[in-house]
Amino acid sequence: MKITVRQGEIQKARDEALVVNFFFSGSASVKLSGATAAVDKALGGALRRVLNSGDFRGEKNRLVLLYPEGHFPAKRVLLMGLGKQADFDLEVARQVAGTAARKLQNLGVTSASTVLHGAGAGGLDVEVAAQALAEGSMLSCYRFDEYRSGDNNKSTLQQLTVIEHDKRRLAPLRRGIRCGSQIATGVCLARDLCNHPGNTATPSYLATRARGIARRTGLRCRILDEAAMRKLGMGALLGVSAGSAEPARFIVLEHGIVAGKTRRRPLVFVGKGVTFDSGGISIKSSGGMGDMKFDMCGAAAVIGAMQAVAEIGVSQPVVGIVPATENLLDGKSVKPGDVLKTMSGKTIEIDNTDAEGRLILADALTYAQRYKPAGIVDLATLTGACVVALGEHASGLMSNDDDLVAKVEAAAAVTAEKVWRLPMWPEYREQIKSPVADMKNTGGRNGGAITAAALLAEFVGSTPWVHLDIAGTAWTSKTRPYIPRGGVGVGVRLLVELARRWGSRKT
Repeated sequence: MKITVRQGEIQKARDEALVVNFFFSGSASVKLSGATAAVDKALGGALRRVLNSGDFRGEKNRLVLLYPEGHFPAKRVLLMGLGKQADFDLEVARQVAGTAARKLQNLGVTSASTVLHGAGAGGLDVEVAAQALAEGSMLSCYRFDEYRSGDNNKSTLQQLTVIEHDKRRLAPLRRGIRCGSQIATGVCLARDLCNHPGNTATPSYLATRARGIARRTGLRCRILDEAAMRKLGMGALLGVSAGSAEPARFIVLEHGIVAGKTRRRPLVFVGKGVTFDSGGISIKSSGGMGDMKFDMCGAAAVIGAMQAVAEIGVSQPVVGIVPATENLLDGKSVKPGDVLKTMSGKTIEIDNTDAEGRLILADALTYAQRYKPAGIVDLATLTGACVVALGEHASGLMSNDDDLVAKVEAAAAVTAEKVWRLPMWPEYREQIKSPVADMKNTGGRNGGAITAAALLAEFVGSTPWVHLDIAGTAWTSKTRPYIPRGGVGVGVRLLVELARRWGSRKT
């Protein structure tokens, strides 16, 4: 979708559809203002008649579609409900933009014009509201049809024009649209990577895509093969990959680092990249195993975020690290009872081969220390225990640093990607004690999300670190205003917001 900005009057736009909005009104006396009032006047009071009927009051994410008659220049008018004015915020702006765009796309509309939601009575900054509009519109219209034969002729909303009357608002509006479009493109990239099946999105495929993104955006890309990993002593990652015919890949993307140097200590993002997880010798049940192509959603988020960070030109140096492998089983697979030596030199006893994500992250977090980072954020579809604890509504957050937690929570509040902090008390570390190694890779069923994080904490030292368990939020079977079913791309917008705020010293 291409989103452009034009100065003008919305009621005069000749397009397939126009989108205007209305805040919820419980009063029988309807008052219209701004662009909505102008469109209503041009329609001879049609919008007011709809509102006076009582069938539609402007409830959030509800809409009314009108087909004008006579000499009105647009073929359709979509009246979008914004909900109660007191409840309006950035997330509502995203949702209503997404709801409107999806409705238009489902109608077969390919080009539409819209007002900017929330920058007037909604009280949002113009640039911020524009970013929200771009994100909501583009993300709601996302489709993944690559593997459908004969089903690729569905119309798509190709052009959205934001019409603004006030010339003074055009520059910030364009900045917001540009930024929101770049972020949404990063999210859509992550969704694509998640939605591809495991026989396409192999570790080598992720590496190839990362290399292509780096060439296009100016990122520096380094790909380590298994020989390089062995030389570095990445025994945990190689232990997981041993059962697969697909070779593991270790992907590093750098932004804002020249010749290994930077004025600022970088942020490092680490994403779990298990491109298919059978569970290994501790094999999963067959029900739902097909969803295990989504076990690389952390990796997808990091790759998508790094693309957006580069395209936006974030001033903060950022490094993205993705350990990528399959977790399959054959005669070479790691077994329960085996002991693996990590890149750090610490050893891990394998209690369950289906607890593999923390193994590959152990080596990735150790590698991250090379950058002397200001902070590390890792994302991983790590534990079913986190889904049991928080459901599909929030990602679990565990950390060794309150200040970094506050920064991540602030970014999450802006992007509406909910996180919830879980404790990291010493008692949880006791659960992963091993009689034969430095630790074991599971601590039993109780507190499973936290004991997994307790293992990861062993590999970050004193570096500020946040672990996000996205097992419940990474994919969905339910369509929401700007989130279709499948891979969500969760974490991309959060990571980009964190990097932007860090670079601007707002944190």
